[in-house]
Amino acid sequence: MIYVRTSEARGHANHGWLDTHHTFSFSDYYDPDFMGFRSLRVINEDTVAARRGFGKHPHRDMEILTYVVSGAVEHQDSMGTKAVIRPGEVQRMSAGTGVLHSEMNPLDEPLHLLQIWLLPERQGLPPGYEQKRFDDEERRGKFRVVASRDGRDGSLTVHQDVVLSATVLAEGDKADYVLSPGRHAWLQVIKGEATLNGVTVKAGDGAAVSEETALAFAAKTPTEALLFDMA
Repeated sequence: MIYVRTSEARGHANHGWLDTHHTFSFSDYYDPDFMGFRSLRVINEDTVAARRGFGKHPHRDMEILTYVVSGAVEHQDSMGTKAVIRPGEVQRMSAGTGVLHSEMNPLDEPLHLLQIWLLPERQGLPPGYEQKRFDDEERRGKFRVVASRDGRDGSLTVHQDVVLSATVLAEGDKADYVLSPGRHAWLQVIKGEATLNGVTVKAGDGAAVSEETALAFAAKTPTEALLFDMA
C-alpha cells in the first residue's frame, strides 16, 4: 500500500527570510491526520535567505537530521560544536537531555535544506553530534545508507530503529529497495519526478509505504530522494 502526501498538501509559511513547507504538523501548522509517520516526526523543507537563519534555541529528546540540498549551514551548539554542513553532507544532532544550537546561512545566496526529526528510542539520552559526507557517486543509481541505528556501512548513527538512505538518479535510472516483512517506509522526493512501484511522485511529495516488500524507484527526470526504512 502506497499513499502519496503531495507537495501541495503540505503546510506552508513564508516569513520573508524563511520559506518553509511542513510535511507533518509543526509550529503553527496543525493537521491531526499528519502528526508524523511511525518514528518520523518532522520533515521541513526550508529555504533560508542569505545571511539569515535560526538563532540559538533549545531542543530535547529528539534525533535531528539536517540534509543540505544547496548552500551551506553554519552550526553551533552548547556541546561546543562548530561546523559547516554543505551539499552531500548529513548532520545528526541528538538533543537528548537538552541542547542549545543555532543554524545560520553564512553565504550571500539562499540555503535549501531538509530538517528531519525522529523520535528517539528512549528519552534522557546524552546529547551528541555527528556529521559525514556522502558524495554523489556513492548515492548514484542506488539507495546509499546515510544513517542507521548501528552505523552500518559508515553511516551516521541514530538512536532509533530507522535506516535512512539517499539516492541520486539520472533520467531513466532505477534504484530498488527491499523492505523486510513488517517494516514500513517513507520516501521523500527532493528533486525531480519518478515512479515508486508505478506510482508517480515529484519534488516535495512524500510516500507512505506499508505492506510492501519490493520497492522499485524509477526516475522520469533527474531525481534526488530520501528513503526511511522503519519498524
